[in-house]
Amino acid sequence: MFQWEKKGLVFCPQDCENRPFWRWEYAQGENTLLFDDFIRVYICSRQKPDEQGRTVSRVSYVDLSRKNPYKIVKIAERPVLELGGLGEFDEFGTYPFSAVRKGSQIFGYYGGVTRGESAPFYVSIGCAVSEDGGETFCKIGKGPVLTASLDEPFMICSPKIRIYNGKWYLFYSAGKRWTQEEQRPEICYKLRMAVSEDGINWRKCGRDLLSDRLGELESQACGDVIWQNGRYHMFFCYRCHTDFRKNAKNSYRIGYARSLDLYHWERDDSKAGITASEEPGGWDSEMVAYPHVFACDGKTYMLYLGNEVGKYGFGIAELKGELQ
Repeated sequence: MFQWEKKGLVFCPQDCENRPFWRWEYAQGENTLLFDDFIRVYICSRQKPDEQGRTVSRVSYVDLSRKNPYKIVKIAERPVLELGGLGEFDEFGTYPFSAVRKGSQIFGYYGGVTRGESAPFYVSIGCAVSEDGGETFCKIGKGPVLTASLDEPFMICSPKIRIYNGKWYLFYSAGKRWTQEEQRPEICYKLRMAVSEDGINWRKCGRDLLSDRLGELESQACGDVIWQNGRYHMFFCYRCHTDFRKNAKNSYRIGYARSLDLYHWERDDSKAGITASEEPGGWDSEMVAYPHVFACDGKTYMLYLGNEVGKYGFGIAELKGELQ
């Protein structure tokens, strides 16, 4: 089992004085980009809900000191990506966001949210490019680069972009089934992957990457992959189908899988090495979700969300030892 030492909550939107309306709460989908002196953490925050409880998510960032990743040195003053226009796939939200460098450009992949009628929302994956070092991103077009298809008829979400050996790999979740529950419809989704030569035109692999632990309606998200010691390591989160938002027994936990080729994965959640806090009322006492693992200056860190899927921000943990 890996050993992660929790270092605590790093960023909570509610702790910021005079916070803008669009970053009212949540710091979800945290993903990093390394710079010489700092670590940029892209996050997705929600604006104040309207009278019907509806909200909109936008992408911004928090910069951490590279010498001390537990210290905030800058908070973005505005979103890095605009919402879509009337009728576009990302009109009602951009969440989550994952970035990678390619030459002098930075490519960002994000979930674009559209509101629904029978189901509350639909999601497709869009692409945007930054020419100014990740301060702002411009979309490559008004449509998504990955969306629903015959084999994946529901939402396509939670993108994680990686480039290995010159090929682009996009790990994402594909909706498998909506069910009508007492309170609201609920979606079941599984981790999948698409491959590209240029980051724009994608070939879906067309199958689930991981086995189920909680039955066929288990949901899996945020497949974050890192290469260390001769193999690929994936940390992800999974949950029960219903009653998961505030019920700690059914809520998100972090799982682990490893692979030699990115296509075939051996799941063993007992090795994940991190779970919800035992401290009653703690910020991560109900769930741990949406892990992001990155290496920096000889150390390996994990960013992750706590209760209510990041409503109160994200925390950080440091790996003791190495990923084997």
